[in-house]
Amino acid sequence: MQFVKTRFNYLFNSTKGLILVAIALISVVTAVWGMLSGPMAEMGVREIVIKTLGMDIVQVEREGRIVILYHSIAMGIIAIETYMVTGLLRMKSYFKTTINLLITVGYMLALIFGLGFAYFGHNWALHGLYITGLSLIFFAGVLLCVALWPWNKEYYIEDKDYARTKSGFDLERAAFFTTAVTTVISALFGAIPGSYYGNGFENFLAENVIRYPEKTVMQYSIIGHLHIMLALIAVMITLIIGRWLNFKGAWHKVAMPLMILGCIVLNLGVWGVVTPLQPVAHMVIYVGATPSMLAALFLLIWSWNKFAKEGTAHIAKPTFLQKLGAMVSDPLKFGPTWQMLFMNFTTSGIGIFMAIRLEQIFRVWPAREERIELTGHWHALSAIIATIILMYYGDMIGLKGKVRQLYGWSIIILSDIALAGVTIFEMKRLFVSEAEQQPLVNGLMYAMDFGLAMLLVLVAVVMVWRLTDLFKKKGRWTEEVSHELAREVAK
Repeated sequence: MQFVKTRFNYLFNSTKGLILVAIALISVVTAVWGMLSGPMAEMGVREIVIKTLGMDIVQVEREGRIVILYHSIAMGIIAIETYMVTGLLRMKSYFKTTINLLITVGYMLALIFGLGFAYFGHNWALHGLYITGLSLIFFAGVLLCVALWPWNKEYYIEDKDYARTKSGFDLERAAFFTTAVTTVISALFGAIPGSYYGNGFENFLAENVIRYPEKTVMQYSIIGHLHIMLALIAVMITLIIGRWLNFKGAWHKVAMPLMILGCIVLNLGVWGVVTPLQPVAHMVIYVGATPSMLAALFLLIWSWNKFAKEGTAHIAKPTFLQKLGAMVSDPLKFGPTWQMLFMNFTTSGIGIFMAIRLEQIFRVWPAREERIELTGHWHALSAIIATIILMYYGDMIGLKGKVRQLYGWSIIILSDIALAGVTIFEMKRLFVSEAEQQPLVNGLMYAMDFGLAMLLVLVAVVMVWRLTDLFKKKGRWTEEVSHELAREVAK
């Protein structure tokens, strides 16, 4: 009994354990449901998985299944970010415990019963539990906003190396608070149309209606919800990485106000999509995205400069190559900001280019090509966020030496191969005709499948290692529990 109790306490009462469980569940869902994709269908794998697991797949219900699948995975990602926030920022212990409990129960209900309802027969009791899970996650988000309240003088700071006002008001905490509040509000942005399902409002995928000349308010709301939630998940992971790396100094003082401003304006632009201001809403979105992207750029500049200086501190006059070597010496700390930079070439830059040249280039293409670009854009951003989480988790569990190097560089290289392939595939019509595209498409598909498959294998190896460690009486998990308890006492 004690064997089960201690391990249950680690998995569900420590930040590292909670993150481990969430990553494991998301990995299983990604691996299994990934077998239902187009390339797997071509190889016959899809039908084998459906028959083996007894899935109830009706083609006309595809949109509804995908909506629930994406929400199930997204809720796990939001839970992981929440665990990171409650672990990194000071807050009352009862807030931390309650928030972690609610969001854990919530995402598990949403994931397990949501997929059960969507793929294994439509038992509406399962759908009710899925909605219950989403509701618990929403309530956990509200409590997180309360816990992060930056005007509580208990959380004011005196250290002038960090962004603050003269009175000590912590601007970084304010940025976390702003992101949390806008995330909760933007969740309603999708929940309200969702409540009308079956009452004159039907499921749809955003990429399928993009060329409709007229869209309903509900459709605009869903499209806006999709975009803003993904953007806010990216903003939150940027703040988390900055906190983890101890972002401070002049760059920090400029970045935090920009992040707050960008987050607010970006949300106002997206919310404006369902108002009479819709014609100018996209311009507001571009304006809002710029300060947030600048804040991420300042984090990158500060961190790379820090790594280069710390790694060459023992050298009187380091050369450029020595600084470069020091900068990339730790892939788990260099990787997150590199992925943020790489994102500009695979998602952000492509998205902005597409928006600017939409009528002149992309609307001239067949609708299928624009649809490919849109879905690739959203999936690439999601994948980049996932890789950043994996790198932070690798540092959290104390990977060192060759294992740390192998783990970190494998994530960077494998994901970037896949994402580069996705980007070229999205934009292929710019430089190759449909009649001559097949050799290029075949090569890109091999690159994407290889990169993503090997990345999943890497995550599987880590999960098996962590599971095996749980069966050891004095495994790494015992050290992690002791370390976290010591941190809580220090707070």
